Amino acid sequence: MNEAALQIQHLELSFGDQNLFHDFNLRLETGEKITLVGPSGCGKSTLLRCILGFVMPDAGDIRVFGEPLTPASAWTLRPRMAYVPQEPELGSGSVRAAIENIFSYRSNRHLQGNLERVPELLERLLLHTGILDKQTSDISGGEKQRIALLLALLLDREILLFDEVTSALDARAKEAVIQMLIDLKSVSMLGIAHDQEWLSFADRVVDMAEAKEAVI
Repeated sequence: MNEAALQIQHLELSFGDQNLFHDFNLRLETGEKITLVGPSGCGKSTLLRCILGFVMPDAGDIRVFGEPLTPASAWTLRPRMAYVPQEPELGSGSVRAAIENIFSYRSNRHLQGNLERVPELLERLLLHTGILDKQTSDISGGEKQRIALLLALLLDREILLFDEVTSALDARAKEAVIQMLIDLKSVSMLGIAHDQEWLSFADRVVDMAEAKEAVI
């Protein structure tokens, strides 16, 4: 069996009296696209935070391309992933500055050439180039979601983690986003969504309420 992009085994996590995960297992293959569904509070967003190393489980094992995720390794593994939340925080200033600032970090400077892709990506995401000169405080929630997705794509990460990233989009914009993601054949994706479009797009749908104590 080929090495998985993500391998989660026997995950255990509790907050106070609440047992969020018990013997939770999940494998995300390279290039596979999985959608997580389930009621509020079942641990979907927390699982993404565990994968990013922001929340450490009580027990169990998370591996990113075969390397164990630990408090020490999280710093080296996190740059292989991009996370797009439901309500992205783009900071203050113009949209152009928000995009360019990402590439001022040492770990991203070698990707500055990817800024040339911005006009093409804006077009595919149904955004006008004029949005670059707008203040981040003046754009809509749906526009913020698409700009955050654009940033994730510019960073060329091997794993994309999404948390309801099309919740503020109309049907046309949602279709454009999903088609763009479909075209990323080699990128592994794990996303939280409830829309039928996402469920149809996914290679697999995992119901967190049913999977907490199941081997997947």
